[in-house]
Amino acid sequence: MNILSLIQGRFGAALSTLTSHPEEFVTLIRPTGDSKFGDYQANCAMPLAKVLNRPARDIAESIVNELQISDLCHPPEIAGPGFINLKLKDAFLTEQFVAASRDSRMGIEQADQPRNFIIDYSSPNVAKPMHVGHLRSSVIGASLYHLLKFLGHHVQSDNHIGDWGTQFGMIIYGYKHFLNSEAFAEAPVKELSRLYRLVNRLGDYHVARASLADLKSRLIAAQQELQAAEEKPVDKKDKAQAQKLKELRNAVSSCRDDVESAEKTIDEVAQDATLLELASAHPDINRLARLETAKLHQGDVENQALWTQFLPACLEAMNDVYRRLGISFDMTLGESYYQPMLSGVVDDLKESGLARESQGAMCVFIEGNPAPFIVQKGDGAYTYATTDLATIWDRVTRLHAQTILYVVDARQGEHFQLLFETARLWKYPHVQLQHVSFGTVMGADRRPYKTRSGDTVGLESLLDEAVARAHQVIEDNEQQKPEAQRLSEVEIQGIAERVGIGGIKYADLKHHRESDYVFDWDKMLAKKGDTATYMQYAYARICGIFRKGEIDREQIRSQAVSIQLDSPIERALALKLLRFHEALDETAKEFRPNILCQYLFETADLFSTFYDQSPILSIDDKDLQHSRLRLCDLTARIMQQGLSLLGIQTCEQM
Repeated sequence: MNILSLIQGRFGAALSTLTSHPEEFVTLIRPTGDSKFGDYQANCAMPLAKVLNRPARDIAESIVNELQISDLCHPPEIAGPGFINLKLKDAFLTEQFVAASRDSRMGIEQADQPRNFIIDYSSPNVAKPMHVGHLRSSVIGASLYHLLKFLGHHVQSDNHIGDWGTQFGMIIYGYKHFLNSEAFAEAPVKELSRLYRLVNRLGDYHVARASLADLKSRLIAAQQELQAAEEKPVDKKDKAQAQKLKELRNAVSSCRDDVESAEKTIDEVAQDATLLELASAHPDINRLARLETAKLHQGDVENQALWTQFLPACLEAMNDVYRRLGISFDMTLGESYYQPMLSGVVDDLKESGLARESQGAMCVFIEGNPAPFIVQKGDGAYTYATTDLATIWDRVTRLHAQTILYVVDARQGEHFQLLFETARLWKYPHVQLQHVSFGTVMGADRRPYKTRSGDTVGLESLLDEAVARAHQVIEDNEQQKPEAQRLSEVEIQGIAERVGIGGIKYADLKHHRESDYVFDWDKMLAKKGDTATYMQYAYARICGIFRKGEIDREQIRSQAVSIQLDSPIERALALKLLRFHEALDETAKEFRPNILCQYLFETADLFSTFYDQSPILSIDDKDLQHSRLRLCDLTARIMQQGLSLLGIQTCEQM
C-alpha cells in the first residue's frame, strides 16, 4: 500500500468542498522532514488561502473538519500559519507492516491502469568500442525498465544501435586502405576499432588544418571585444553588464579551447612520421569516407558485403559488455532496420503538409524554432530525424506504445524537442514522448572523464578496474579474519564482481540524472556512506543474523506474532519500510532513479542505527526477538528488491 497516496486521497475528498481542482493541492502533502512534526504534513492551506482570499489557518481548520482519517491517524494538528501535521496510529502501522511482511511483493500494488512503455536506452554505435559515455544511458534506462515492469506496466526495452551511419563508411574506407590482415584475423573488432580511430584522426587533422586560421581570427575578435568591454566603467548595480562580461569571458575561453584543440590535433599527427605520411596521402579522406557510407546506403554490393561481415563480431563485442553489466534488451533494432520505412515517412510528411522543400532539402518547420527539422537532404540522403520518426511510427503501429522514453544525454535536447513536436503534429498527439536526459561523467579536473592519454575511457576497462579494486578491498578484509572463516578465492571473485559493478552503477544512479558528476573510485567502493557497498553490507549483515541464529526467514513471516514498535527507532524503521511504495511511485513519476537510491540509503542508515541500539539474538523475550527479526527480514527484502531494480546484485556474505 502507498500510504501517502491513501492520505492524499482522503485530503482530496476534503479539499473538494473548497475547490473544484483538489488535485492541484494534494501534491503538497508530503512526509515530514522531522518526526517531531508527525509522519506527514499537508501544506495546501497556504496556497489555497491565496485563491479563496481567506486566512490560511481558517482554511486548514475547514480541511480538518471535513477530513475522514481517524482510521489511519491521530487527530490532525494545525501548526504555524496553516500546516496540518499527521501522525499514523501504531495499530495502523502494525497492521500494514504485518501485511507487507507476509506479501511476496512487500505490499507493492501493481498499476491500476498499466501503460505500454517502450524505453530506448544505451544505443551505441556498434562499430566502436563502448566507452564511459554509454554508462549513464545503459544503467538509467535499465533501472527504469525494471522499475516500471515491477509496478505492473507493460514495458519493452529497445537498444536502438547505430549500425548504419557514417562510422561504417569510415571503417570501410579504413578497411580498403589501411587494413592489417593478420590483426583482423586474430581480433576483428579490435582492428576495426583501430581503423575507425585512424580514419577519424586523419580526418580531424585535415579539418583542424583547414579551420585553424579562422579559429585564431575568432579568438582575436573575442579577445578584442572583451578588452573593450572591460575598459568601460564598471557599474556594480548593472546586472546586465556583469552578465555580458561573463558571456564574453566564456566566449574567449571557448575560442581558446578550440584553437588549442586544433593545434593539438595537428601537432600529434605532424610529430608522427607515419601518421603524417598517411595524412598527406589521403587529403580528401573525410569526403571519400562519406562516399563509402553513401555507397553502402545505395546497395553497393562490395560495401554491403563488408557491412554484413563486420556486424556480427561488433554485436558480440557489444553484448559481452552488456552481459558483464547484467543488462539485456527485449529488442535490438538498429538504424538499418528502419531504412525501408524512410521514404514512406517523408512521403507521408509531404502529403500531410508538414514537410516542404527548402534549399533543396525536405524540412519540417516548427514554430518558435529558427532551425528546420531536416528529414531528407538535398542529395536525397535521409537523416537521424527521419529514422527517429520511422521508429516512432513502428513503435506505435506495431508495438502499440503509449509512452516512449528516450534515455539520451542532455546535449540532444533540441533534437528531441523538434522530434516530439513533429511527431505530435504529424499523427501522434496521444503518445507520451519523454526525453529522459542526463549529464556527463566527469574526471577530477571537472572535464569529461578520460584516460591520461586523453582518450575516452573504455567501458570494459572501467568494469575491469572496478572489480579489481573491489577484489583488493574484500581480500584485505578477509585477511583480518581467522583463517577458518575466510572466503575462498572463487567466493571473493564472485563478490568482487557484484561489489565492483554495483559500485559503478550506484555511483551513477544516486545523482540527479540531469547533473554532471565526478567519478571517484575511493568514494564509490567505500563501506560507509551513500554507496552500493554500504547497502550490500547491510543486506549481508542481516543474512548473517539469520544464519548465526539458524532461523528460517520464511517461518518468521508466517508466524502470527505481531511486531512491537515501542522504541522510536523501531517505529521509524517500520515506517520507512512501509514507504517503499512511495519511493517507487515517485521514482517512476519523475523517471529519476536517484529518488530510489536516496530511499535505500536512508533505509540502510536507519537499519544501522536500529542494529546498534536493538539486541536481537541475545534477548530472552521471544516475542520482541520475533518482532525485531521481522524488521530485519523486511529490511533485507526491500534492500534486495530495491537494489535489484537498480540492476545491483546483493551478497549473502561479504
